[in-house]
Amino acid sequence: MVDPAGTPAPSGASGTSSSAAAAKHLAAPAPPGSATEGAEAAAGTAGAEAAARAEAAAENARSPLRNWLAVGAVAIGIFSVVTTEMLPVGLLTSMSSALGVSDGTAGLAMTLPGIVAALSAPVLTVVVGRYDRKIVLCALMALLTAANLVTAIAPNFAVLLVARLLIGLTIGGIWPIAVGIAVRLVPERSVATATSIIFGGIAVGFVLGVPAGTFIGDLSTWRLPFVVMGLLTLAVLATMVISLPRLPATQTVRLTELPGLLRNVRLRTGLIITALLVTGHFAAYTYLRPVLEEVSEVPTGLISTLLLIYGAAGIVGNFAAGSRAYDDPRGTLMVLVALLAGSVLLIPLVGTTTVGAGVLLAVWGLAYGGVSVSAQAWVLRAAPEAGEVASALFISVFNASISLGALLGGRAADGIAVSSVLWCGGTLAMLALVTLCAAGAHTMPRRS
Repeated sequence: MVDPAGTPAPSGASGTSSSAAAAKHLAAPAPPGSATEGAEAAAGTAGAEAAARAEAAAENARSPLRNWLAVGAVAIGIFSVVTTEMLPVGLLTSMSSALGVSDGTAGLAMTLPGIVAALSAPVLTVVVGRYDRKIVLCALMALLTAANLVTAIAPNFAVLLVARLLIGLTIGGIWPIAVGIAVRLVPERSVATATSIIFGGIAVGFVLGVPAGTFIGDLSTWRLPFVVMGLLTLAVLATMVISLPRLPATQTVRLTELPGLLRNVRLRTGLIITALLVTGHFAAYTYLRPVLEEVSEVPTGLISTLLLIYGAAGIVGNFAAGSRAYDDPRGTLMVLVALLAGSVLLIPLVGTTTVGAGVLLAVWGLAYGGVSVSAQAWVLRAAPEAGEVASALFISVFNASISLGALLGGRAADGIAVSSVLWCGGTLAMLALVTLCAAGAHTMPRRS
């Protein structure tokens, strides 16, 4: 999944302006093609957008509190999706031990949802395109609730993988909808704020979900965090049923649009950079707990603390990157990728103590925290005329890269040594940096 983790999550004044820019491009597409086709498509989209805004204004006039409750429900729902996807990272050792599989095999709990999300995102974007978004979101939350509870009671690894497959479907379905739903829930003047709140759920899920789940798991069993997430998603489902207005489809999405988008050089470059960076990150990050135990020799009781440091740094990185990502995605990504590659590659060298590992994890978290907002900003700037479809492509690449990274890391951990996942991840991140440099400033020029 998502955004899926993979979509912007700015905050504050700077984050709001970034979200506003993204929302503007999502709300006012101008499809490519001939002048006539472009005018007709733009007119159709403008009409649909006007209807959506009128509908949102009417709903807000009746009950503004209800609509902000809906925004909060969507944000927490996104947080639940991302946290559920990432939970195995902090629970990998205890999961593999309890279910009788190796750490590398247990990594399939990360690989499978990513593969399913990557394959399903474009298809689900088309399939659910004609259905009321409220129904779709509620159905996805119900599916996520069931998947979490099945995971919590899974008697063996095979059943757990079935539950993770369902999680992949949820990821593939929810992120494309979340990208543009704020414009339909609140008045135009509040769209940027609502977008920041919704995207904030992605950021918090990516960087804080894992340490929170690890802490809960260390207190009892690896199953308890999934019970907690199941109950949380059930509460989110109930809130969505109560608070979300009717959200009928406003535009038709076709799979035939995808090949044309891939001919966009800027978009294609952004997707390649995303693939290299995310694959490298998850090749190492998926096996972070074994790395901390075996390479850094961190006491078990301190692992959740170090993951919390990583998460807190990630929140800072997300907000810091959000202030500049839309205006200068290339420059922002170059800084982030350099920090990420350096911190990962240095762990086997100077991160062999708890303090050293903690410092490098903070830098790693700071860097990766800004990746999602920056990469998504690149995609939106590269294809402003087709935000929803481009976002579906981004989600597919992002989640496929999560799966590939977890798979590569698993093979390296089982076939060589746990420390090899760091060399694998750092090398791929360096390749992303080389690609950014080779692309040149003209590929994604800085906006003044």
